[in-house]
Parts: sequence; structure tokens; C-alpha cells
Amino acid sequence: MRIASVGTAFPPHSYPQAVITEALKERMKGSLDLPRVMDRLHENCGVDFRSIMFPLDTLGQHSGFGPSNDLWIKGALELGQQAIQQALDLVGLEPSDISAIFFTSVTGIACPSIDARLVNLMGFPKSIKRTPIFGLGCVAGAAGIARVTDYLRAFPKQYALLLSVELCSLTWQEDDCSMANIVACGLFGDGAAAVVMAGEETELAMEPTSVERPCPRVVDTRSTFYFDTEHLMGWNIDESGFNIVLSADVPELVSTKLRGTVEDFLEDNGLGMHSICSYIFHSGGPKVLKAMEKSLGLPAHALAASYRSLRAHGNLSSASVLTVMKDFLYNTPGSPGCYSMMGALGPAFCSELLLLQW
Repeated sequence: MRIASVGTAFPPHSYPQAVITEALKERMKGSLDLPRVMDRLHENCGVDFRSIMFPLDTLGQHSGFGPSNDLWIKGALELGQQAIQQALDLVGLEPSDISAIFFTSVTGIACPSIDARLVNLMGFPKSIKRTPIFGLGCVAGAAGIARVTDYLRAFPKQYALLLSVELCSLTWQEDDCSMANIVACGLFGDGAAAVVMAGEETELAMEPTSVERPCPRVVDTRSTFYFDTEHLMGWNIDESGFNIVLSADVPELVSTKLRGTVEDFLEDNGLGMHSICSYIFHSGGPKVLKAMEKSLGLPAHALAASYRSLRAHGNLSSASVLTVMKDFLYNTPGSPGCYSMMGALGPAFCSELLLLQW
């Protein structure tokens, strides 16, 4: 199973972090006791720019779960189609070549699901197999690739697609002045990513790989559930929509748990930490990235691509690790034969790791 291509799509409305902060302070001024706290927290998020699906001056015009979710459906279809088309174009495939679609998001819901609506819009085959996934949050980009890998083990002659769309701006709560919501309003952005994966017996997978045409193979995957940590991250959902649950204890859990998880995974594959040439990790925020660096003893700049994605787009939840994967695939691929570790963490609390070989 190989990662053949990654396509991305971002909304047309992009703003510097400071502009978004000032707009949110203005909208929340009736309930925000200390505007300087928002300034400080947003400055520390490691974000320079963010794209949001709808213009900044429309924030707050559509309150409540129903209207916000309708906007999510509209935006998810637009960005999803763009990301898929780019991913297909990069490898010369058509929608009719795809046998299965896996879709993930944690910022809205739809029935029929977004993937079903895109089948009608884009001309996927009527035999397409669909797997919509909700609730995995930031871990879902890596988990999605792992689940596609599981599928392609059973169907090695097929191509499959993972689509992630996250419109985090539609979940910002203007009446919530908790530290968690203020941080979330400064950290999360909007975007989409699509990954085309090729079964081992497809034409793309059987072509020789090179630095000019990288197509890393998924050697193995590892899901790890950390018991009794469900309080650390997630949503409280009510009539106002999605209300963030985000504990300050997340970086500490990453610091204490990640290394053991990675070492066990590598040992089961006859490898060690020295075997990994690069780390393709979800851009969870500066504190989480520093916790990853500390836990794994990573050298300076090992997570440079993750920091770049964070600065340019903010945390895109499930799409973040896929944008980092795109950076590696097209800008800094590994030398043929070397190994990379791809990973993300998210609600439950849990981690998803993939061992890749270039």
C-alpha cells in the first residue's frame, strides 16, 4: 500500500493572526473580561496566518447548531471537491478509478454524508464503497490513512481515497470565555486534504519509486488507546453547536506516553529510533510539538514541516498531518529505502502511528 499523492484546498479568506484576534475581541467584548489574555494566548499559538471558510465580518451572523452545520456542508463540499481533484490530477487518475472513499471530519455532520454528495458531484463509480468517520478529531488524518491501508490489504488491485475536511472556524463560540475556547479560537483553522492510496498490485504501486517520484509504502500501522483520558479533549455538543474540551494536560501526556508507544511499534518491526530518517507529525500546537520533541529526543528542526504548517494554516485538526505529509512528499521526500514515522494524537486520548518506507 503506497501513498500516491496528497491534494489540499484552503478557503479564499486568509487573515493574519492578529487580525483574527482583533475581530474576535470585538465580537466577544461584552463577555471577555481581559482582552489582553486573548492577545497573549493567540500570540503563543505559533500561528501567523489562518484561512477561514467565510469572511471574518460574517462571524456570529449564523448562531446555533443548525445554521452553522448548513454552512459546514456547503464549505465541505467546495473544499473537498478541490482537494480530491488536485490529488487525482497529480497522479493522472479519474474519479472512476477509485474503488473506496474514506471521509473524516469532526467539525460538522451530514446525512447523506459529504462523501456521498461528492460521488454525485464528481462521477465516482456506482460501486464505490464509502466509510464516513466522525469523532476521531486531530488523530483522524493518520487514522484515516491506516484504515485505508487496512482496506487495500484486502483489495491490492484497487485505488482508495481519504478525504479530510475541517472547518474549525464554524465551531468558535463567542459566548464562551473559557481558556480552552480562547486558545481554540487562536489555534484552529479551516482546510481540506485528500490522499490517493494505491494497492500493491496497481500500476502506480508497481512503478519504481525515486526522489523525483516518491510513493512511500505503508509498512505497518499502530493504534494506541490511553485508558481513562477521555476528559482531555473533545466536544460538548448542545444547541449552540460544538463546544471545545481541551485540557492543559495534553502536552504532559504526550511527553510521558509517546516515546514508549513509538519504541514498542518500532521494536515489533525489528527497528529502533535510529532507523527513522524523518517524523511526519500532526501540527497540534507549539506545546504539543515541543512535547513530541522532548519525548522522542528529536534534534532541532526535526519537526520543521509541522511548524511550517502550523504557522501558515493553524491547526487543521484531522487535515494537519496530511498537509505535513504533502510537504514531505513534494518538497523533502526521504531517500529510497529510508523510513519515516507518521503520527497524530487526538480525543480518547489516543495515538495513531504509521511506519513508512520511501
